[in-house]
Amino acid sequence: MHLNRRQWLGTALSAAAVAAPLSVRAADAWPSRPIRIVVPYPPGGSSDIIARAISQPLSEALGQPVVVDNKPGANGNLGADLVAKSAPDGYTLLLCDVGALAISPSVYTKLAFDPSRDLRGVTMLAYSPHLLVVHPSVKAGNLKELVALSKATDLNFAVTATGSAPHLAGVAVERATGARWVYVPYKGGVQSIQDTVAGQTQVLMNGMLATLPHVQSGKLKLLGVSKATRMPLVGSVPTIAEQGVPGFESGTWQGVRAPRGTPEAVVQRLNRELIAVIRSADIRSRLAGQGAEVVTMAPAEEEQFFNKERARWAQLVKEAGLRIE
Repeated sequence: MHLNRRQWLGTALSAAAVAAPLSVRAADAWPSRPIRIVVPYPPGGSSDIIARAISQPLSEALGQPVVVDNKPGANGNLGADLVAKSAPDGYTLLLCDVGALAISPSVYTKLAFDPSRDLRGVTMLAYSPHLLVVHPSVKAGNLKELVALSKATDLNFAVTATGSAPHLAGVAVERATGARWVYVPYKGGVQSIQDTVAGQTQVLMNGMLATLPHVQSGKLKLLGVSKATRMPLVGSVPTIAEQGVPGFESGTWQGVRAPRGTPEAVVQRLNRELIAVIRSADIRSRLAGQGAEVVTMAPAEEEQFFNKERARWAQLVKEAGLRIE
């Protein structure tokens, strides 16, 4: 049977109407049930703080419950693996330290997933620098004095998780200054903070969101900030870069990722709603008061950022010879 041009065009349009809108209709129907935000760390850390701050307003914007689900373990890799292997339908999301996730492929020799291949970017949410803190009993008032003390006595350096961004930041400071830390690994930032507050470990680098309250209460002593410029929120405390490590800057980048294959329309909707929530005056002000800066990105920008972080940290991991079976 031969079709004239008008008949052919009508047939083609009908086929397109059947094929293309399948994903569009699925996206239009989304969300139709609760959404789970997996935080791959224990409660109380930077990612958890942000997840709980945005969950209710995001729920209101989407018209469905948004549940925060903590799945800690293996420096966030257990929770990330769970999301990577979830159905790519927009109902299971990962909110984590994107920098830490970018480090994992370089540190873990047997990672059960590939964060670039199995996950895709939705948006960045916030950035907060690392704080270099010590137990108040430590007789050092700045980085130079701390380095000298580390050479004279054993100082236990609390590692939020082996291969985490704070761990590698500590390695970078050690290599740049000649300090000597005794690394003590934990399963999350909250536990490492608790032990440093208790004096079981003496030195810690961790995200500002979770650490600043303990500085403000006097339970930890702040020696340096891992930001390019000083922060009025912590007064006259100098940056680590100012204290003999030129150009040093590190921190925690909280962002949202979804399983690879999640419909583009769903990702774009999530991007818009998450950005609107995190940029709201209430949440922006609340995070600023805790030392976190709202930073948002389009999905493609988050992907680009992730790949750059992965390459950057891979070099330091290689130099440090840090590998975990």
